[in-house]
Amino acid sequence: MELSLDLLRTFLAVYRAGSVTAGARRLSLSQPTVTAQLRALETSLGKPLFTRLPRGVAPTPAADRLARRVSEPLDKLAGLAVDDAGEQMSLGGPTEFLTAVVLPAAAPLIAQGLQLRVSFGLPAELTARLRDGSIDMALLSVRPRGAGLRVEPLCDEEFLLVGAPAMAGRDLKTVPLIAYAEDLPIVRRYWQTEFGARPSRDAAVVVPNLHAVLAVVIAGGGFSVLPEYLCAADLAAGRLVRLHEPAVVPLNTVYLAERAGEPPSPARERLAAAIRSAAWPARADDAAAIRSAARPGPS
Repeated sequence: MELSLDLLRTFLAVYRAGSVTAGARRLSLSQPTVTAQLRALETSLGKPLFTRLPRGVAPTPAADRLARRVSEPLDKLAGLAVDDAGEQMSLGGPTEFLTAVVLPAAAPLIAQGLQLRVSFGLPAELTARLRDGSIDMALLSVRPRGAGLRVEPLCDEEFLLVGAPAMAGRDLKTVPLIAYAEDLPIVRRYWQTEFGARPSRDAAVVVPNLHAVLAVVIAGGGFSVLPEYLCAADLAAGRLVRLHEPAVVPLNTVYLAERAGEPPSPARERLAAAIRSAAWPARADDAAAIRSAARPGPS
C-alpha cells in the first residue's frame, strides 16, 4: 500500500505533539485540515490511530507501530529540506532575559540559516505552550512541575537594589518605588531575603517591562530592584548606584526547558549550546563591570 507523505507527516506531528491542535500549529495547517488528513490515513489503513481524550489524543497500538516505521525516514527527509530552507526553532521566555542575553547569542546562528520564532511570556503560559508543542524551547524563571519535560538549571539571576546617583544616601521611605507588577514580585523577593519581611508600601509606578523600569530609575523617577545582567552597564557608567549592599545577594534561577523525548535536531542542539554559553559569560562580565564601578556605602 502506498501512503501519501503529507498524510504521514501530519500523523507524525500529531503523534509527537499529543494533540491535533498542537500538531496543526507545528505544520502551519488548520485544525480541520489536520483532522481530515488523519481520517484519510485511518481510512487507507483500515485502523484507528488515535483515541480522543479530554485534552489531546492518545495513540492506539497501530499508531505506535506506524510511528516506529516512519519516524526515521521522515526525519531524514525533513533534514534534507532543512539544508535548503534553513532550520526553524521556536523559543519562549521573559522579555528582558531574551532581549539582553539570549537573542544576541543566537545572532550568529541566524546568519548561518537558523529561522527563529520568539515568544515572550510568563512561566505558566510558556510551560503550557511547551507541553502542547507550540514552542520548542523555553527559558523559565520557575521550575515547571510534572513529567514530559527535560529541565536544566541555566544560571542564577542576582538582584540589586538600585537608583540614580542622586538617590544615594536618601531614606528610601521618601523615594518612589518603581515596580514590574502590582504585587511587587521582584521587590518582594529581595525584601524577604534581605530584610525578612514584605515591603510595606505600594509602587508609585507599575510597568510590566524591566527595560521600562530601568529607564524610569535612570531618569531619577525612583528606585527599584533589577537583575544584575540588566543594569550592570549602567552601574559601570555611573548612571546607577547600588542603594544597599546585601549580606547575601538575592537569587532567582533561570531554567532551560524542552520536551522530553524529542528527536535530535542540529538546530535545537546549536541553539541550546548558544544559550548555555551566553548565560554564564554574560553573568561573569556583568559581575566584573559592577566590581569596577564606584559603590556608595549602605543607605
